[in-house]
Amino acid sequence: MSSPRPSQKQGVQAIERGCSILDLLAKGKQTYSISELASELDLPKPTVHRMLTTFCRFGYVSQDEVSKEYRLGFQLVELGQAVLDRIDVRKEAEPCLHRLAARVQETVHLAILDEHEIVYLEKVERMDDPKGLRMASRVGMRIFAHCCAVGKVLLAFLPNNRKTEILSEKGLPRLTENTIIDTEQMLEHLTMVEQQGYAVDDEENEVGIRCVAAPVRNDRGQAIAGISISGPTVRMSLERIHRELKTEVMKTAAEVSSRLGYRPTSEGR
Repeated sequence: MSSPRPSQKQGVQAIERGCSILDLLAKGKQTYSISELASELDLPKPTVHRMLTTFCRFGYVSQDEVSKEYRLGFQLVELGQAVLDRIDVRKEAEPCLHRLAARVQETVHLAILDEHEIVYLEKVERMDDPKGLRMASRVGMRIFAHCCAVGKVLLAFLPNNRKTEILSEKGLPRLTENTIIDTEQMLEHLTMVEQQGYAVDDEENEVGIRCVAAPVRNDRGQAIAGISISGPTVRMSLERIHRELKTEVMKTAAEVSSRLGYRPTSEGR
């Protein structure tokens, strides 16, 4: 007698459980035992064991030969790279980002708005910093949108109802003394950003760091990504940002937008 086929509900539940295991392995500590995963996720040990066995077979999870604990596998790196490679804006922007970083001698980022957070797609660092200063950001890293320049510039060009929705759902947690945490104040600030075409992060995400960002548009005029210049306040004075760097980042964003098929006249800009 054949065993009954799993229902659609059971299949969805299995996927959700599998995703929760991968999510914990990604965001928790470096390695986990089966017991720890089962306890953290409130799942039966046999269920966790079966899923880990499957993930190991496909390379999404690996098991340490000595400790027998589990960690994320390198196949996920390949999948993540495949996602990034399929984002045309990243390929089109890469040479422009390198030229911008060489001109301004600061760290340059390319990022998108994913759900309610900013995700870095590319980073070009200033490598010859005499003080050895390095930005904590990395490709794939997620941060709050309301407190960084690239996040504010992408929020600014959303429809008003979408802006309000994101700000209310995610909230505006305070990261530094300069972080804007009032919704009405943030909405007014985003209106200014939209009007001027660029955004500034004045130590709002990280003390000692300033950023300036501009939007990248697709062929339909939608702001699909943002480019930012970031650096320590000792070099990134507000005077330098408004005198020089805002123009540099806006020029580069316009160049990438053009490579994506955007024509300002189509939007009346």
